[in-house]
Amino acid sequence: MAHVESAHLVELALSNATPTDADAEALRHIEHCVRCRDELRSLTRLVTAARTAQLVDLPTTPPDRVWQRISRDVSGAADTPRPPAPAPDTRRRVLLALLALAAAAGIAVVHRYLHERAELVQRGVVR
Repeated sequence: MAHVESAHLVELALSNATPTDADAEALRHIEHCVRCRDELRSLTRLVTAARTAQLVDLPTTPPDRVWQRISRDVSGAADTPRPPAPAPDTRRRVLLALLALAAAAGIAVVHRYLHERAELVQRGVVR
């Protein structure tokens, strides 16, 4: 069997649809194919991360104690001032949150499109 198509792997990672015979065949292939198994594993992690992402998951400035420890370790002095902390950039955090939501929405749209197309192929409407 040829490798499982990327679109089908996306469908499997989303796992929103009722499993089909094609899914069972693809999963049998994935059991023996490292390449397809790794791609499915990566897509599944991406879907899980997108579905569970929250604003608190976005990058933030490290706490003061981290900078103090770095300064102390680098210089060997206990009282070395830490570099000034950058001002929190809420625009970046909001942008990253929107990007994560857009990625999740894009995956959902692709999944829906592929699912509908598969139904049309099964009915013989399109090839």
